[in-house]
Amino acid sequence: MSGVNGDLTTRSADSAAYRPRRSVLYMPAANERALEKARSIPADALILDLEDAVAPDAKDAARERAGAKVADGVYGSREVTIRVNALDTRWHADDLRAAAQAGPDAVVVPKVGSARDVHAVEKGLEAAGAPDHTRIWAMVETPVAMLHIEEIARSSQRLAVFVMGTNDLANELHAEHVPGRAPLLTGLGLCLLAARAAGIAILDGVFNNIRDLDGFEAECVQGRQLGFDGKTLIHPGQVEPCNRVFAPTEAQVEESRNILAAWEEALASGRGVATVNGRMIENLHVRNAQRILAVSEAITTLERETSSPAPPG
Repeated sequence: MSGVNGDLTTRSADSAAYRPRRSVLYMPAANERALEKARSIPADALILDLEDAVAPDAKDAARERAGAKVADGVYGSREVTIRVNALDTRWHADDLRAAAQAGPDAVVVPKVGSARDVHAVEKGLEAAGAPDHTRIWAMVETPVAMLHIEEIARSSQRLAVFVMGTNDLANELHAEHVPGRAPLLTGLGLCLLAARAAGIAILDGVFNNIRDLDGFEAECVQGRQLGFDGKTLIHPGQVEPCNRVFAPTEAQVEESRNILAAWEEALASGRGVATVNGRMIENLHVRNAQRILAVSEAITTLERETSSPAPPG
């Protein structure tokens, strides 16, 4: 069964409207063929990757290619981000400067461990002339980040999304990758609490075995049940099940409409309570119904706008 999570807005200076982030696909920026293929992949958002997927001797070319794709607008209405190299690498400053000048929807920053890290990225973006719409997506993937997650979540108005780095977190914990992810649940829970408290979105980490679609879908369901807005992906074959799991079902949409109709009728007649299918309806149910309908509408709009590949820039 599918479901839906997430706030209707991300915390920002301009109160940016909710954007679907059910499926967020990493694409290696060094691979022109992959970047071209991404135009026809129905992921909600893309991460043009300058980090793990790019060899050291290809970093400069990948940086230029990612910036050009963003500037050309070849991916249409979907959210397009650039993952830079980590703050302590020799490529970070050049990556950040180039990304700021290209003006993507966001810059994805690995290994964020403190509010100071976010402030450094924010300062670098502003110094390089990044537009206001370029947000920060912080990858939280270390024990240090888990222990400082609330201060990170509240560190900047540019910060819009947490991205869980579950591979690195498991490695640093000396934990095993097991079904159900019990070794990671403490960290995942802390990050979810901080994201919801600060009003920012949060994405689940990647699933490594691209051939295990049953295991992947089970992890998507778990992520949705925990409260994630969507999931980061490493293969186009993961997009369809991810989109399905993280979207409202037709039954949820219909029930939400019935809740709002019953609530409006109750208010019009001077009653402070309503019932739907024998269930008492309160304000929290109304807010959840409004959220589900807004998410469903945003998904429909995005899918309509991206149903045809964008023309070349």
